[in-house]
Amino acid sequence: MKNILNSDVAAVFNSYPENIRKKMMRLRKLVLDTASETEGVGVIEEALKWGEPSFLSKAGSTIRMDWKEKRPSQYALYFNCKTSLIDTFKELYGDSLKFEGNRAIVFDLNEKIPLDELKHCISIALTYHQRKHLPLLGV
Repeated sequence: MKNILNSDVAAVFNSYPENIRKKMMRLRKLVLDTASETEGVGVIEEALKWGEPSFLSKAGSTIRMDWKEKRPSQYALYFNCKTSLIDTFKELYGDSLKFEGNRAIVFDLNEKIPLDELKHCISIALTYHQRKHLPLLGV
């Protein structure tokens, strides 16, 4: 797995309990793998936004991820709530993914993540600026 170059991001991952860190690192790998497989994404920068590990692409909308002690059995991918990303994801995958309002896809620690659906959502977010003008983001 690709090393975390940003020491602040690495510190957040290292602060998670071991069982959570494994889940979060798998989710991080999924984001990075999807970015490298998606045409037009370009370079991904890892940084902290609002204290959360984040993935920034000039072609897309920032994706954040986190686990919070107040909801210890869940972790999530967060998206800009001022975009149509979550509405589009709900339209496409409302029966296989769980959402929190218009800002997050939420996962229970014990559930199996629907990888194909999630990879598609990540790909759409990372190319958002190329598709934001299209109905249903062009999907």
